[in-house]
Amino acid sequence: MSVRHFLSLRDLSPSELTQLLSRATELREMYRRGESYTPLPHRVLGMVFEKSSTRTRVSFEAGIAQLGGSAIFLSPRDTQLGRGEPLEDTARVLSRMVDAIVVRTYKHEKLERFAAYSDVPVINALTDHYHPCQLLADMQTYQEHRGTIQGRTVAWIGDGNNMCHSYINAALQLDFNLHIAAPEGYQPSDEIVARASDRVQLFSNALDAVTDVDLVVTDVWASMGQEEEQQQREKAFAPFQVNADVMAAAAKDALFMHCLPAHRGEEVTGEVIDGPQSVVWDVAENRLHSQKALLELLLKHLID
Repeated sequence: MSVRHFLSLRDLSPSELTQLLSRATELREMYRRGESYTPLPHRVLGMVFEKSSTRTRVSFEAGIAQLGGSAIFLSPRDTQLGRGEPLEDTARVLSRMVDAIVVRTYKHEKLERFAAYSDVPVINALTDHYHPCQLLADMQTYQEHRGTIQGRTVAWIGDGNNMCHSYINAALQLDFNLHIAAPEGYQPSDEIVARASDRVQLFSNALDAVTDVDLVVTDVWASMGQEEEQQQREKAFAPFQVNADVMAAAAKDALFMHCLPAHRGEEVTGEVIDGPQSVVWDVAENRLHSQKALLELLLKHLID
């Protein structure tokens, strides 16, 4: 059986993605009812993280444990990667010892190289290009609150970063419209936008982008590794804060999402993130359930 990786949302077909989101909700309900479901006994998840993490690490470790398996967390200081071992060698070795590998790294090309030499599924836990696991939770949450996102309109406000790129892929895969409002010089990759050009519109003004949309999403102005740009970015992004005026321009039943951690008073006001339209805490919880559904999908040959 050929190995399947999850490096971006494009690694799943639209129908697989839709089924995974529904399965994630089923797993969430089973979890809340206290049902035990352990289809992956004794299976081991390797986790190679070059960047810090809260939600991604905890949700994967808890998720594999709830499915009956276990996880081994590795940072650069814990492995020979930190002492110069070739990435390809690490991938070859780890994939002979574990059943799947979650990788969080800086350059997306490193993830692709790792997957090319792995004999087991590799999952993107965040790179500079994409954060697809977060999108699974976002889309699951929207579906649980408002039904299908097909035909809806989403506004991305802020940096044209890995989350924005993943929303572009989601718009293509799940058939919704995406408005992107980003400052000059911080817009998403032209190449990634071009792949979904019929689904994406670029705006220079946040209020124009959010008018009558069904979902408003933002992220921090300076991501991990960009801290030295904080002051420069604060000036550029100040007009792109998601506040009460921005949410008022969206549809009356519009939802607000943020992948967290959030900086209240910068990219979003406390009034919005803690307000009635915010579903950020449901999204955070759904990282657990959507990733369990993903592990189940990628490792289903071990279940069957």
